[in-house]
Amino acid sequence: MCGRYASTKNPAQVAAEFDAVDATDGAVPGPDYNVAPTKTVSAVVDRHPRDARGEPVPDEVERTVRAMRWGLVPHWAKDLSGAAKMINARSESVLEKPSYRDSAARRRCLVPAEGWYEWQPGEGRKQPYFITPGDGSSLAMAGIWSVWWQQEGDERKPIITLAVLTTDAVGEMTQVHHRMPLILPRDRWTDWLDPDRADPSALLAPDLDLVNALELRPVSTRVNSIRNNDRTLTDPVRLGEDEKPEPTLFELT
Repeated sequence: MCGRYASTKNPAQVAAEFDAVDATDGAVPGPDYNVAPTKTVSAVVDRHPRDARGEPVPDEVERTVRAMRWGLVPHWAKDLSGAAKMINARSESVLEKPSYRDSAARRRCLVPAEGWYEWQPGEGRKQPYFITPGDGSSLAMAGIWSVWWQQEGDERKPIITLAVLTTDAVGEMTQVHHRMPLILPRDRWTDWLDPDRADPSALLAPDLDLVNALELRPVSTRVNSIRNNDRTLTDPVRLGEDEKPEPTLFELT
């Protein structure tokens, strides 16, 4: 699964890497080495631009980096209270579940990350790992998004939210957890983001070669606390060197 990840590049850097335009308008915070649910993050989308009448231009597609809140809120939800429970969507059922199927068919995104954290069960504690390409490039986690309208006085404010898709762990990832984010290789990015593609089922299988190329890096239990947020969270440690694990404020399931 994916319950915490690192997103350290600013939107301009993400835009350059994903061949997009930065449309975040300063809404995304600075480097985050411990992204937790309900935080605002960068996401990449492909959409048809609008003409002067506000109608989509069917023959054109724009790729942009947008600011979104992690934890999907369906457009029909009464409030934002369930967002933290909807940070992930299972790829096996995302096209069927009412909370996700509309977004999966019409509003898909890529969620850039330098890597994600996973906790491996052990004797007396869980050992955190940082899973990363290791070369400074970004992973593209498959995501879906939705727009929820918040009433503020006489005005309605759009809140854009997302969920990261997960799949069964494959390859070396099975050593740390039975689930993992769905990571898309570059040659699937355009198909996944295609706003006119209603059925992405052929894109939901993990790429074994991409997954096996990732580094499983043991890191400090300091990452357990969302109060800690600095570059050292992704530094490798020797297994067993943390004598006093930090308490976990955000419990992963």
